[in-house]
Amino acid sequence: MKNLAKLFVVVIVVLSQVSCAQSNKKTAEIKIKTSAVCGMCKEKIEKELQFEKGVTAVTLDSETKICTITYKTEKTTPEKLRLAISKIGYDADEVLADPKAYEKLSPCCKKDAGMHE
Repeated sequence: MKNLAKLFVVVIVVLSQVSCAQSNKKTAEIKIKTSAVCGMCKEKIEKELQFEKGVTAVTLDSETKICTITYKTEKTTPEKLRLAISKIGYDADEVLADPKAYEKLSPCCKKDAGMHE
């Protein structure tokens, strides 16, 4: 009976360690409002964010300008993702676009594109 009790304790400990290891590999999803204006913006943001550490999926809705990002929580943070979008040249929620990256965008990708017509 004592052996059965010891075995039970060992099984519980092993299962709890496996459970903790799996919970550390969680993913999360974040929605970030961007300053994207056209299809080129969509392609650029989706393509470049795929290279960000921890990012597993990226989709930008051109109409709402919302970028939905799935990422590994142990590899990156929402702040890093917003900063990555900024470094591509776009606003990301309250984080403004990096000025140098913004200047390199095509004219059709700039925030005021189409407002001068």
